Amino acid sequence: INAEYMGNKSFNHTNQRMMLPKLGRISRRSNSTLKPVSTGALKDSDRIFQNLYNDHGEDLKTALKLGDWYRTKDLMAKGPDWVVDQIKKSGLRGRGGAGFPSGLKWSFMPKKPPADGRPSYVVINADESEPGTCKDREIMRHEPHKLLEGTLIAGFAMRARAAYIYVRGEFYNEILAVEKAIAEAYAAGLLGKNAAGSGYDFDIIVHRGAGAYICGEETATIESLEGKSGKPRLKPPFPANVGLWGCPTTVTNVETVAVAPAILRRGPNWFSSFGRKNNSGTKLYCISGHVNYPCTVEESMSIPLRELLEKHCGGVRGGWDNLLCVIPGGSSVPPLPRSICDDVLMDFDALMDEGSALGTAAVMVMDKSTDLLKAMARISMFYKNESCNQCTPCREGAGVIANVMDRLWKGNGFGPEIDMVKDIADNVELRSICALGAAAAWPIQGLHRHFRQEMIQRIEDFTDISYNLHKDELFGHPAAFDWRRTPAYHSGAINAWPQSGEHRMPPQSHAWEGQYPHIPAYQAETQKVEAGDAKP
Repeated sequence: INAEYMGNKSFNHTNQRMMLPKLGRISRRSNSTLKPVSTGALKDSDRIFQNLYNDHGEDLKTALKLGDWYRTKDLMAKGPDWVVDQIKKSGLRGRGGAGFPSGLKWSFMPKKPPADGRPSYVVINADESEPGTCKDREIMRHEPHKLLEGTLIAGFAMRARAAYIYVRGEFYNEILAVEKAIAEAYAAGLLGKNAAGSGYDFDIIVHRGAGAYICGEETATIESLEGKSGKPRLKPPFPANVGLWGCPTTVTNVETVAVAPAILRRGPNWFSSFGRKNNSGTKLYCISGHVNYPCTVEESMSIPLRELLEKHCGGVRGGWDNLLCVIPGGSSVPPLPRSICDDVLMDFDALMDEGSALGTAAVMVMDKSTDLLKAMARISMFYKNESCNQCTPCREGAGVIANVMDRLWKGNGFGPEIDMVKDIADNVELRSICALGAAAAWPIQGLHRHFRQEMIQRIEDFTDISYNLHKDELFGHPAAFDWRRTPAYHSGAINAWPQSGEHRMPPQSHAWEGQYPHIPAYQAETQKVEAGDAKP
């Protein structure tokens, strides 16, 4: 809370402590058997989510003690433009994965109702289908009133008539918690007519989705809300102009709106004091995989990845030297090898500079016991299954990527496919109508960029051929194919290779003959078989 918000020039920190309820030190984990760890760069007093581990309870009475719904009426009295301006100054970027500036996105909504009288809507995307992500469900389960107050503030700032919270159907307990909180808020006059005594009418409705990953895309969420199949729309028009039922709509994330009231109360300068420029604020990180103590924790943006893992998770299983790679933002972002993880910062720009992304900040840690190719094949199969099949690049490309990766990790792949699968991923990324194409492509691109040698080694481990896949020599000679497992009836095609102009090597280079000494021996053996001097 700042003095300007309170409207009291004599406001000081002593008055603040008197007006707000006193809270003891919040335990960061509800499981008391875990080893105590330091709280990192962020102090407990600066944590927005004080009940993330349900140490106090999720009912309205507890929420009021924790500071939720505190003078919400006064915040709204300053007007929608003031709210949007404060969010802009705070530097808050969307917490759903894309990282678009939230204040700017909110400002796209029309300032006046359309001439035809269409209302505006806010849609809260609580689908959280990204593998490895487990932050929004914690907010809905343990701090639902923070979500509801933030939704009211966001809806007021965008002059919306109502909000829909789109929750994936599998989140049964989370849906019950949110619906209970909504009932409490309506009973207390915090929602509905004259919400929170502000004179503004605002309703919140919970909608259960069907558990489709594609509904994480904003226009697919809108399609699903309208009762249609969850398939992304072509843009333009954008949802801010033509969204839910043809009305102006903004789709935003649970965490994004949940932090908005704290920003307005404490001031945008407080929020922007955490993290680097353009990467400000606090963030919920979901850490899973091969760490000693997996957890969801609120920390400052731009915290070093290694510090995040060691201070909140007890480090990598087997020590930092046992680290193979980290997927820093959910399964859809490229993995980073240990050499980059040593000093990379956990924010949008730093990870983008390293060829990855913060995404949902779902940190997936893999140690050296991981079969990385198998893990990437499993991720590729997930995106193949979750494609809505609407556009050809994603429908066909995701399937080809999954099939190739399934063979590669088993050692049944061919040399050219190592670069071919990356080329396919590039095409899927650039030519799909929504971000699922990029989600299917990025893990493969990261694997190829940092672990291409492991892909080659996997083929070598299962064949008699040593591959040297130089771009100029990738196609056009027997070393590009696995002749050892080629059926006998294909031998004619292989033997006809030297006379084939289609696959002939460039005339200026025969360097591959020295690199693949077993090929002349194989050809000589074939000649013996044809002459009847040896058995096949």
